[in-house]
Amino acid sequence: MKAIYAVPACLALVYRAYSHNSLTPFGIFIAGLTAAVHAYHPWNLPFVLLIVFFLAGTRATAVKKEVKASLTLNAQGNEGGEGPRTHVQVLANSLMASILTLLHTYQLHQRREAVWDGQTPSGTYCYNWRGDLLVIGIIANYAAVCADTFSSELGILSRTEPRLITSLNLRKVPRGTNGGVTVWGLVAGFLGSMIIVATSLMFLPLCGGHTSGEVAGGRAWSRNEIAIFALGMTIWGTLGSLLDSFLGGWLQRSVRDVRTGKIVEGEGGVRVRASTDAKEVKQAKLVGGPGSNAVESTSAVDDSTPAKDPYNPKDKHRKASFGDNKPTRVVETGWDLLDNNDVNFLMAFTMSVGGMLAASWYWDVPIVSILQN
Repeated sequence: MKAIYAVPACLALVYRAYSHNSLTPFGIFIAGLTAAVHAYHPWNLPFVLLIVFFLAGTRATAVKKEVKASLTLNAQGNEGGEGPRTHVQVLANSLMASILTLLHTYQLHQRREAVWDGQTPSGTYCYNWRGDLLVIGIIANYAAVCADTFSSELGILSRTEPRLITSLNLRKVPRGTNGGVTVWGLVAGFLGSMIIVATSLMFLPLCGGHTSGEVAGGRAWSRNEIAIFALGMTIWGTLGSLLDSFLGGWLQRSVRDVRTGKIVEGEGGVRVRASTDAKEVKQAKLVGGPGSNAVESTSAVDDSTPAKDPYNPKDKHRKASFGDNKPTRVVETGWDLLDNNDVNFLMAFTMSVGGMLAASWYWDVPIVSILQN
């Protein structure tokens, strides 16, 4: 991407993130660095996809923000809602695309050097049918993460209660539960994926009649090929939101507040700790012996200081069990193996690699071509 466009666009991105408080300070730094990596690519496509995902995602987050905040709780016991995103969240959504962008940038530069040296390049400058698989991985990454963002931010507003996709009977779960899906959430995910794919077709330098027969050129795409590409990538991105639901339902723990029935969300996508029964804590202390503090450092129950008002949520010394030896936060679903950021990155990685493998099979292009110039 030309510097005359890239530099002002990167600065505008950083300013918008700062003025709208959509990213933490270090998150803004990482976002700026990510934008610079995408802008380094000779094509406009990677940078534009990043910008469209950021703007579309923040817009989806802002839709009925107050309503969504009342549907969940944060880890401090207040109403939920999305706060400024951290650098970890930025990397979870864009790191895979950044790696693929740098690799494809290297390949394009090598092809141009081959022409300058009088050699025949192994690939094209424009994007032809049976094109570079790395580009598929970049588009698949943003189609999937945008679909997941739309599905999460808009699906929670569905009039129907979500159903747990990892449950055999698809049982109903509270809004905000990892693995909970609704029809409206799937529709929103399809919309998010379609936005990315439509942007890709507008900025992807497709080979056409003007490139046919030229050095590092290619034949023009037919309308049928464009339609297949658009539909296939849109469906693939939508499947990414479903994969995220499966991974979240299985590998990420959802914690429910017993008093309100709402899901508790961690700041920045981190884990939320469930309460532990007070009797179990005392028994564990006896097993650990005198001076043992292993349980005290991991338990959500505090027996050290008596609470003046056991029902005052602002009291830092309040027992999590409210004095009745019953936990106030219980596990709703999932194993505590990954946090939300881990799940997002795993989903983005899987959909990028899976998209390249699927294109490799459909186009009959060896997957090892991603390592060739």
